[in-house]
Formats: sequence, C-alpha cells, structure tokens
Amino acid sequence: MVVRKCLPWPDKRLRTKAAPVEAITDEVRAVWQDMIDTMEAMPGVGMGANQIGVMQCLAVVDASVERGQVVRMANPEVLHASIELRPHEEASPNLVGVSAEIKRPRAVTVQFMNDQGKVEERDFVGLWATSVQHQIDHLNGRMYFDHLSKVKRDMLLRKAKKMVG
Repeated sequence: MVVRKCLPWPDKRLRTKAAPVEAITDEVRAVWQDMIDTMEAMPGVGMGANQIGVMQCLAVVDASVERGQVVRMANPEVLHASIELRPHEEASPNLVGVSAEIKRPRAVTVQFMNDQGKVEERDFVGLWATSVQHQIDHLNGRMYFDHLSKVKRDMLLRKAKKMVG
C-alpha cells in the first residue's frame, strides 16, 4: 500500500491538463493502485492522477457506501449530462480545510478506457456523477472552486491561505 502525498495548492501541475493514456500497462495499474490507497486514506470518493503529481489522464472513483467498488478510468470524458443539477459540498486534499457547495449535473454518461484497456461507456448518478465530474475537472487542470463566482472563489482561497499560513 502506497499513500502518495497530494500536491499542495497552488502547485502549477494542478492547473495543467493531464496527458492522454495510450495503453493500460503495469505502470498505469500501479499508479491506479497508489491513487486508490491515497483516496482510501483520506478518505475520499475519487482522485485524479495529477493530484499526486502524475501527469497522466487517470482517475479512480468509489462513491459506494460499503467501499471496494472502485472504477478505474483512463481518458474519461463526459458524453452526456443531465439537465437536472445536484448540489454537493465538494473539497480537495490539494486545498485542505475548505469546501464549497457546487452544483453539477445529477447524472452523466462517461466514456473511458477501463483497466482491461477496453473503451467503456458507463452511466453515473448522484455522488458517483459528482465525483467523476470532479476528477475530470482535475485532469483538465480545473479545481472545484472554479465553478464558484469570483467573490466566493476569492473568499475560499483567502480562508485556505489563512489555515495554512
């Protein structure tokens, strides 16, 4: 079990788009396992590879109550999103001590390369959908607070800075 250190905000890698994954290799599987171990140690419901400094388009999500239902994704992409929005209090281990309510589509259809190297389409609803969208944002160099108004975002970042500093 390897729990990796999450990059502290404002590390520039958190604002950098992750590189696409060409194939599922043992190295990719090892990164996924480290991400799962890190996510479980928080505990969290998802993680993007760039959160731990790996600049590959890899994500893991487990929003199950009983845990152990992890979905491993390479190159995840939202194909369809519901019109209905769902609010959820979101946070990130990259910016400790703060969170914000973010409204995202309640359901999404996502295409990704699975752990067998096959392209898969899967529907996610509720917390699963929120987490998948949150991880895809990370892989595109976006943070959850980018969905806030400038005033709310500035307040959140000031509060986080005070907590660290």
